[in-house]
Amino acid sequence: MVSMVDVQKHFGDLHVLKDINLEVPAGQVVVVLGPSGSGKSTLCRSINRLEPIDSGRISIDGVPLPSEGKALAQLRADVGMVFQSFNLFAHKTILQNVMLGPVKVRGMPAKKAEELALSLLERVGIASQKDKLPAQLSGGQQQRVAIARALAMRPKVMLFDEPTSALDPEMVNEVLDVMTSLAKEGMTMLVVTHEMGFARRAADRVIFMADGEIVEDEVPDTFFTTPSSARAKDFLSKILTH
Repeated sequence: MVSMVDVQKHFGDLHVLKDINLEVPAGQVVVVLGPSGSGKSTLCRSINRLEPIDSGRISIDGVPLPSEGKALAQLRADVGMVFQSFNLFAHKTILQNVMLGPVKVRGMPAKKAEELALSLLERVGIASQKDKLPAQLSGGQQQRVAIARALAMRPKVMLFDEPTSALDPEMVNEVLDVMTSLAKEGMTMLVVTHEMGFARRAADRVIFMADGEIVEDEVPDTFFTTPSSARAKDFLSKILTH
């Protein structure tokens, strides 16, 4: 579903993605871990060209990522993205936020889009909030709206860039629960996160990045119990001792 071959990316003199080769089959959940500045978010954002790469090749469902224009917009419609910040339209209701993409991008009739939006808001547990504005919701609720909005485009793959990092601790689980249910339903997902419990519970694979490189690519049990690299061992010793 997602293929990255020899991907390179610089920010000035900083080499943030080095020789990235990654295949994510359909239905697989891949969690990307690593210290700050390791290139995790850049990797995630390059998959739908929010960050253009310097060289290499990225494909979604066998289609090479276009550089710009209508073809890129069409491909982005197949790739749902959920960010740290919720990026909801403040002047639109929750229901209108979720309906907007299907109507504007997919050309779906408003009535059908409303039915879809309501079903997705039900799925993420906030259908009762449909007539409220984003500012009237908690952070966890707003992030669940953002997930519903991404799902409304019927994406082939979902990208999550640290979706819980801006949330108060008590709101984290309600968002992770929605993501876990998506994983169980077979959604192809690439998740950049610091939530180790989610990685252990929901991931099919854990990618560990350091200094712009993929250092480890393992099943969760192996990664968390017997990491092979000194860099991963050091990272886990700092994360898991508290």
